[in-house]
Amino acid sequence: MNLKDTVKSVLSPPHKAGYPFIAGGVVVALLGLLFWKPLAWLGLLFTLFCLYFFRDPERVPPPRANAVLAPADGLVVSIMEAVPPAELGLTPEPRLRVAIFLSVLDVHVNRAPIAGMVQKIAYHRGLFLSAAEDKASDDNERNSILLRTPFGQELVVVQIAGLIARRIICDIAEGQALLAGQRIGIIRFGSRTDIYLPHGAAPLVAVGQRMIGGETVIAELPEPLPAVI
Repeated sequence: MNLKDTVKSVLSPPHKAGYPFIAGGVVVALLGLLFWKPLAWLGLLFTLFCLYFFRDPERVPPPRANAVLAPADGLVVSIMEAVPPAELGLTPEPRLRVAIFLSVLDVHVNRAPIAGMVQKIAYHRGLFLSAAEDKASDDNERNSILLRTPFGQELVVVQIAGLIARRIICDIAEGQALLAGQRIGIIRFGSRTDIYLPHGAAPLVAVGQRMIGGETVIAELPEPLPAVI
């Protein structure tokens, strides 16, 4: 990402989930101007932080039908075989899981990794451990989304709350058709997003690599077999 794109990303409009926090910061700043000047500075700093945290830049997905895109910005912290969340009702068969950790400095808007239909959404209450730890996938509060591509391949995206994050917002519904890179929700103040790939998917990322949600290709799905006529 060049300097122009970086500036454009930082100055992008905020996600609607940030409006109450931004408004609250503005009110505190105004009250500070009236009653106590240090409070005005605190309100201003909080407002600027919220504008930065809730930024929602536009993303341009690559035109590749079999590409699986990163569902979030952040750092890949693990790539391993794991069983998808039980609440989705899938078979207890391990799948390749790519886990992305989002710090408070990352864009927290989550995006669809591929075009497909939302088959099921399941919310699971849990703990608020550090999202950088592998056990966060099993123990933390999470929202699991099962997607099916037009060719019948299934992928799972899991929004996971972290040590500071206490609110997972999902903006999609079961039965909804999604485009690759489409916004699906946001997690507030530090979190993790896992994606479980179907069998045969070839991972193209490594642990420690930074992701750009909706743009970075993290895997390729097997090409669908041609129809028999």
